[in-house]
Amino acid sequence: MATVLIVVLLFGVVLGNPEAPGLEVRDLEIGDLNEYHRIARLRHLSEEFFSYYRNVTLNDLVPEYRIPTVQDVQCYKEFSLLIAGLTSGKLWAYKMIDSWGSVPSGILMGHLKDLGHYDECVRIDQDIGSGANLLGKYCLAQLPVLQLLGVGSAVSSLLSLQTAVCFPASCSAENLDTLLARVLQQILGVEFSSGLSLIKEGTCKTAERESYDGLTIFTITLLSIFGAAVAIATFYDYFLCEDQTKLPAILKVFSARANSRALFRVTSKPNPNVIECLHGIRCMSLIWVCYGHNYIVQITSPNINYVDVYSWIKTPFMEFINEGVFAVDTFFFISGLLVAMVSLRAMERAQGKLNVPLMYLHRYLRITPMLAVAIIVHMKILPLMADGPLYGKWNFDNYDNCKTDWYWTLLYVQNYAANSEVGYISLHFLLKLLKWFYMFQCMIQAWYLAIDMQLYILAPIFLFAVYKWGKIGAAGVLALLLGLAIFLICYMAINEYSLVVPTMAGAASISHHTHFRASGWLVGFLFGYFLHTIRGKAFKLSRPAVWAGWIVCLALIFTVIFAMYPYGIGKSKSISPVAEAFYVSLSRIAWPLALSWVIFACMQGYGGLANSFLTSPLWQPLSKLSFSVYIWHLFVQNMNAGRTRVNTYFSDYDVMLRFWQDFGFSVLIAYVMYILIEVPCGGLESLLLPNRRPATQAKPETRTEVV
Repeated sequence: MATVLIVVLLFGVVLGNPEAPGLEVRDLEIGDLNEYHRIARLRHLSEEFFSYYRNVTLNDLVPEYRIPTVQDVQCYKEFSLLIAGLTSGKLWAYKMIDSWGSVPSGILMGHLKDLGHYDECVRIDQDIGSGANLLGKYCLAQLPVLQLLGVGSAVSSLLSLQTAVCFPASCSAENLDTLLARVLQQILGVEFSSGLSLIKEGTCKTAERESYDGLTIFTITLLSIFGAAVAIATFYDYFLCEDQTKLPAILKVFSARANSRALFRVTSKPNPNVIECLHGIRCMSLIWVCYGHNYIVQITSPNINYVDVYSWIKTPFMEFINEGVFAVDTFFFISGLLVAMVSLRAMERAQGKLNVPLMYLHRYLRITPMLAVAIIVHMKILPLMADGPLYGKWNFDNYDNCKTDWYWTLLYVQNYAANSEVGYISLHFLLKLLKWFYMFQCMIQAWYLAIDMQLYILAPIFLFAVYKWGKIGAAGVLALLLGLAIFLICYMAINEYSLVVPTMAGAASISHHTHFRASGWLVGFLFGYFLHTIRGKAFKLSRPAVWAGWIVCLALIFTVIFAMYPYGIGKSKSISPVAEAFYVSLSRIAWPLALSWVIFACMQGYGGLANSFLTSPLWQPLSKLSFSVYIWHLFVQNMNAGRTRVNTYFSDYDVMLRFWQDFGFSVLIAYVMYILIEVPCGGLESLLLPNRRPATQAKPETRTEVV
């Protein structure tokens, strides 16, 4: 996920075009210095605007191709009151001018957005008589400045300059667009094409808020019911129950005290049914995912130094962020590993039987309640939690998709079913580059859950195969793994799809379709089967064998992360479609193979410092919260970034500062939702359905094999 997103964003940030990935920033020069001086007049755009419209007429607000409407007349009335207020020195009228942005300083460094003063604009609420009020309407206007500086049309369409404007709320974006276009043509002395739109309604906001609808009330009621249940159970646990062992099961399910104790209880005692190093691997991957998303948020923020991003993409550290997609492959690997080990152990106890419907039901009820709550919170509660010039219509936020595609997400088929017919979409400016990739899914982070669920549905086929036919069944799974890898290579090579300069059709399918992302899960499944077959065995490896294992492991890890460093946007080299296809396909196998050695070495006592780090008990609480953090971390990142009122600065240090504050709040919210939703729903499911977890067994007798 992170790979495609970072590349897509940089495609818009780099001052070049996809046909010339090696283009340098210094190659772009201003065509005429006089044009730059002419643009300087826009630094006082609000004054120029209202000076031009001192004697505004109704025709000034209406496009030439239609006649005035009632709404146009109301806009004209309020706009005339605004002009009169400015003439008579009314404070509310000057606030409307004062809240405007301008052409920002440093546009040649990539300072392309001036947010003005959002709150000053939307808080305007002036009584104009007859029980009516004039409200402020905040919009972002796109200014055609880069074209005048001689920047090519391909670049200027991607890197548009935006500034804040404030008008009476009765005026539509079309009215505002008409007014602003005429002023800009007068100031700049240019003619704009009829199809040019400077202000879109989607960028406009007022202080008015929609009343709560039925689903919003239901969401608040549902959360309140769970909160009351947790509060009552916790109160009983603290003050009325003297013996914790006698706490009724239904109350224990909801008790925050009991569930918090279980969450923060750590153990260093060895357990034959637990792979201790998975806690550290899971947590490190979670941090990698959240950290990579913070870079996406920072790159799409209103930075004052977009040009510096061009230098950043040439650093090796960028590859670490760019290849954060392999953190998700780690989750696939762990999922396949645990499915194989836990299910095969249960099948052994049941003499080869596996209750497949119950297996599916357990899985669905395990993860769906949290996802369902997240969807309705995303649609109805998140829009109410904050506000800002970019809030709700920026970055990962797309509330409308959940209104139409929520059921695909709850059925875990959204990676195939949700608007899969879109094809290629042209890119016009930077923010569209992000929405371009995820604009058609509800709860974008749930794409991982869809793939994992689909593979889980197929798991019984693989389980019965390896249980009944042993190595022959495992060979069949391996053949499927290799077949899918070959298919991905052919698919990318024949269609010339790329993740370096992605298109919608190629990037979406390569990144989000299960048959292309199954490699990590299948490797994990085969490794889980291998661990199942060697239970109780201790491998005594020679020092050269251990060194060779770690060298190969590290070589695979570093190759996967840094192999694409010389290629891509802003780099001097290009890569052929066939070579990239081999990299994409084989890297998704190499990564879980490297993790297999890490786990095997840690289990067999050859992990050294890696084992001490990954098996630390400190990872255990965060590991238990990992699912909740994964679901809720984008809520926190979007809310914190979307409520931004001022410009930001892009640097690795600033991203690190943003990450720690976002991650800290993500963990806090994850803990609340874990106590409120995840554990109670999981506990109720355990009370209502049979337990399919294998009973804890004594550690089998250890047998040593020398290698």
